Amino acid sequence: MADPSFDVVSKVDRQEVDNALNQAAKELSTRFDFRGTGASVKWAGEEAVTIEAETEERCRAAIDVFKDKLVKRQISLKAFDVGEPASSGKVYKVTGSIVQGISSEKAKQIAKKIRDEAPKGVQAQIQGDQLRVSGKKKDHLQDVITLLKNSDFGIALQFTNYR
Repeated sequence: MADPSFDVVSKVDRQEVDNALNQAAKELSTRFDFRGTGASVKWAGEEAVTIEAETEERCRAAIDVFKDKLVKRQISLKAFDVGEPASSGKVYKVTGSIVQGISSEKAKQIAKKIRDEAPKGVQAQIQGDQLRVSGKKKDHLQDVITLLKNSDFGIALQFTNYR
C-alpha cells in the first residue's frame, strides 16, 4: 500500500471570480456614489481584470467593491494581485490579475518549511505548479496542513487529493 499523501495547490474557480466580477459591475452601475463616475470592472484577458473610473478615489473604491465580492464568494484576496491606479487621459485604470498555481520560488519556500518544521518521515516534492506531500502517517500529514495554514506565503493555498 502506498504512503498517504496530499497535494498543495493554488487554484481559483474562474466561474466564482466571474460571478464576483458580474456582481461588482452591477453594483457599480446601480450605486448612487458611483453614478456618473464612469466606474467599471471587466475582464482584460484570461486571468486579468481591469477596473476603470474617472478619479483615483473612485477607482480605489471600485477595487474595494470587487474585493468585497471576491470575499463573499470565498475567494482569498491573496489570489487577486492588484496594481496601482494609473491615469490614461481622463480615466484612471488599474489592472489586477488572478493568481493561479504556485511559482517555483514559492514552491521551494513551502518545501523548505516542510523539511525544516514538519515531523520526520514527511517529504515534499515539487510537481509543476503544485507540491505533493507524502508521509508514513496520516497524523503527520494533518500536522503539515496545520503548519502550512498557519504560515503566510503570500498566496492562497488549498489542500487536495488527500489519500
